[in-house]
Amino acid sequence: MNWYVVYTKPKWEKKVAEQLNQLGVTCYCPLLTQVRQWADRKKKVVVPLFNSYVFVQLEEAQRNAVFGASGVVRYLFWLGKPAIVKDEEIAIIKKSLESTVISEILVESYKKGDRITVEAGVFKNQVGVVQEVSNTECVLILESLGCVLRIKYK
Repeated sequence: MNWYVVYTKPKWEKKVAEQLNQLGVTCYCPLLTQVRQWADRKKKVVVPLFNSYVFVQLEEAQRNAVFGASGVVRYLFWLGKPAIVKDEEIAIIKKSLESTVISEILVESYKKGDRITVEAGVFKNQVGVVQEVSNTECVLILESLGCVLRIKYK
């Protein structure tokens, strides 16, 4: 069985996960405990690691079962197909959340104008500016080399 990513209404992640469990669908909504401060107090709150996302594990033929839960909007797609998350990746998320040394986790995607460092390949350690991001590729300008690097996703 594959893990798929379900997109939910904002702030509905925990409710959707609970409803999916009641429907008999195996799901995982990674949660973090954070300390939030208001003007008059501090409070520990449990928040989802990924806003508006819940992972579900089911067979391809059973994918429509998730729409029985209110708050489910759609599946997350990647390159025209439902995004599939590997079992190892789910295990890594679970293991990393069990660690007590995590102080803060931010999940962000690249956007135009971001400065990033290439971490592997022939351009390793080169700093580039994101010029364009699409579903199939990312275009970086490597100023130090005077070239444009076009990275295609598989």
